[in-house]
Amino acid sequence: MAQNIYDRPEFFAGYSRLARSVAGLSGAPEWPALKAMLPDIRGRRVVDLGCGFGWFCRWAAEAGASEVLGLDLSQNMLARARAETPHGVVSYQVADLETLELGEGSADLIYSSLAFHYVADAARLYAGIHKALAPGGHLVFSTEHPIFMASTSAGWREIEPGVRTWPVDHYFVEGARSTDWLSAGVVKYHRTLGTTLNALIRAGFTITHVEEFCPTPAQFTANPALAEEVERPMFLLVSAMR
Repeated sequence: MAQNIYDRPEFFAGYSRLARSVAGLSGAPEWPALKAMLPDIRGRRVVDLGCGFGWFCRWAAEAGASEVLGLDLSQNMLARARAETPHGVVSYQVADLETLELGEGSADLIYSSLAFHYVADAARLYAGIHKALAPGGHLVFSTEHPIFMASTSAGWREIEPGVRTWPVDHYFVEGARSTDWLSAGVVKYHRTLGTTLNALIRAGFTITHVEEFCPTPAQFTANPALAEEVERPMFLLVSAMR
């Protein structure tokens, strides 16, 4: 079973205060880029893996999806998602992405935001997603960029005036990594960029777009705190088709 950090009281309290938790999709700087990668979802069956508070599920319903299923391991997240979702086409269920089994051809779009880096066996998950998608179906997801995950917790350092570097720790050593973020001992799984893309190809996907996310100039102006995002990519965004 995957680590259920979102039901830890201290983690859930901290996560609930993040901008993306308060403002929803508009509070996630990568959302405009991720949204641009989505197909027209009108009339489509949509599944959100790691749906959290249900922000994307509600957006998909409002965008015309015929049915939306949000899956998450956290009871805390699902409780809030259900309380804030008035749409009859949206339903929520508890699910563990490590053991997930979806019906064959049961979805037209499978979406996930910042959940796959918590999954130990991503290759198994990709194969299951491919099977669950109808022919011509889409997978669109974001995950922590492997450079970001392999970066040292100390962050960037100035090696000489005006010259900065972001130390990377054993990039080619894949596997579980423990970090203290909102709670002690949060486990994520580091995989190189090549490992992720090749696993998708082996699962049968055609990769249609890959983006190493960087905020736009307008986003830098609106939020100067994003300036460090030019030092290394924080998020990897991928779209693929069955």
